[in-house]
Amino acid sequence: MNITQPTLILDKQKCLRNIKRMADKAKKHNLKLRPHFKTHQSGEIGNWVKNFDIDSITVSSVSMAEYFAANGWKDITIAFPFNILEIEKVNNLTKKIKINLLIENIETFIFLNKNLKSKTGFFIKIDTGYHRSGINWDDFEKIDKILESTKKSTKLNFIGFLTHSGQTYHAKSKKEILQIHFDSIKILNFLKEKYIHEFGNIEISIGDTPSCSIAEDFNGVDEIRPGNFILYDLMQYKLGSCSVEDIAVSLACPVVSVNNKRNEIVVYGGGIHLSKEFLIDKNGNKYFGYVVNFQKNNFSLPVKDTFVKSLSQEHGIIKTNPDYISKIKIGDVLGILPVHSCLTVSAMRNYLTFDGKVLGTY
Repeated sequence: MNITQPTLILDKQKCLRNIKRMADKAKKHNLKLRPHFKTHQSGEIGNWVKNFDIDSITVSSVSMAEYFAANGWKDITIAFPFNILEIEKVNNLTKKIKINLLIENIETFIFLNKNLKSKTGFFIKIDTGYHRSGINWDDFEKIDKILESTKKSTKLNFIGFLTHSGQTYHAKSKKEILQIHFDSIKILNFLKEKYIHEFGNIEISIGDTPSCSIAEDFNGVDEIRPGNFILYDLMQYKLGSCSVEDIAVSLACPVVSVNNKRNEIVVYGGGIHLSKEFLIDKNGNKYFGYVVNFQKNNFSLPVKDTFVKSLSQEHGIIKTNPDYISKIKIGDVLGILPVHSCLTVSAMRNYLTFDGKVLGTY
């Protein structure tokens, strides 16, 4: 690989293993896997996903839905509260493919019912504790308003209840992740039982990668929508969702300066490449990535006592040990495992595989 500037390296084999593992879990538990493509954002990686008998996906925006529809996907859930200003784009999409929308207020329902050109499915987004978006699970007045209006609608088809338990990303242990998972599906099953006699088949859709990676009990769940699992990252590793060997991306960064007195290495690779997401180690230190070495067709395990201690726009400062720094020279290329692969991909916009292929994103 001829690396001259920050470049996001993708290990295809790890990526394929991660996809297979989640696809096998979905089959084991009789779940529909509708992977969220907001993490990898790549048409080519999407094609790899198709090889595992997956025919429906999740995206985070209308523009992402347009991109993946152009890449052959025919069944897409836009897992973001619907933005009524994009109605024209959605109407164009529904002429060509199946689109599912998220609704969490009666105002959006009324607008869609008036302005949609084709019958479209929708989920009611439920807040089971993350408190980012969605209707509070026990706000039956809001839920009832939407469902009562559904009975009279010729444009909107109620599919079921959907949640994203993003609070798992702040959990301190696997036990806490599992408790959040069980609490969420208990809530969604309660809602299903409450309304099933009026609406017949009601689907339950959940979506966070920590729960989907760790849990083995999906009682009542019909569909899972994890996204980060395809690439994973240090956040998922810290949560226990994956091993460090499962992380499929690393940012290649040229070394531009070495300070032996401080045991610090400066690389060309900063916040505009990695994002400024960070984690905190057991000693209370912030870190923005772990350092790995590139090998012929993969990258190494993280280098001991070596991490990205700070980021500015273009600079990354790596703290390391005397033994490792003695082996580093100006012009070397080091790899950085990202804290949050979703944001790193969004910043970098493309990948380079070990066989030299460049994969673009939407």
